[in-house]
Amino acid sequence: MKKLLYSQNWPESWKYSYPYDLLEVYEENPLTGYAHAYANRRKHTLELIQKIAKPGAKVLDVAAAQGNFTLYLAEQGYEVTWNDLREELIDYVKLKWEYGIVNYAPGNIFNLDFYAQFDVILIAEVIEHVAHPDNFLKKIAQMLKPGGHIVMSTPNGEYFKNRLPKFSDCADASQYEEVQFKPNSDGHIFLIHLDELEHLTHKAGLVVQDIRLITNSLTNGHIKLHYLLKILPAAWVATCEKLTSSMPLIVKRKLHTSTVALLTHANY
Repeated sequence: MKKLLYSQNWPESWKYSYPYDLLEVYEENPLTGYAHAYANRRKHTLELIQKIAKPGAKVLDVAAAQGNFTLYLAEQGYEVTWNDLREELIDYVKLKWEYGIVNYAPGNIFNLDFYAQFDVILIAEVIEHVAHPDNFLKKIAQMLKPGGHIVMSTPNGEYFKNRLPKFSDCADASQYEEVQFKPNSDGHIFLIHLDELEHLTHKAGLVVQDIRLITNSLTNGHIKLHYLLKILPAAWVATCEKLTSSMPLIVKRKLHTSTVALLTHANY
């Protein structure tokens, strides 16, 4: 994808998105916890997509923001539909586009009519911003073709530093409807635990085919470990991630910050 040069004349949503592009795709400051965590999440997310869908498959990228997953997948030969509430970001994504098939479907995903149209639906860092994650997963499941897959990433609710509630502990989630869909971590409402993920997917007529707990406190730069990221060799950081990834699940649940999951219809 093309690299953009910042302009003071851009709309505010473009200016807001650009610093994330510098970290996520342009790698202008690769030694930050955010850059490490994003690169790790991106690696696992793309691995799962490439594992279950060949180029040419139809992919929906939900709440795709500045379109980095959208554009990368399009460049790999997938037919990708970009979606986000912020319609003005379409022109920003188009400026970065170089090649590949990208369609645009702005708007609230709950209001879009995409019944059984996609081979893969990507919901990266989305479900934690939704007041009704159960209804959200049901809606996403309806958009899948028979035998299609959902690739989802979300913060791990069981990580020892997380303090937000579980959805299943909330008596009335409608109280959060006015604050849902906000970007960034300040818009997180619920954080999903592994047992809760199993329950939510079951209610949506889905099953979990693969689940990965990734990114420890070092690779995420938490508890002041971001200082170490600036001095440790990359190989050491990768070894630390590999070490914690090999630990028993009961330990990984507490040490890892992110969940990446592969879901599909229960009858496939």
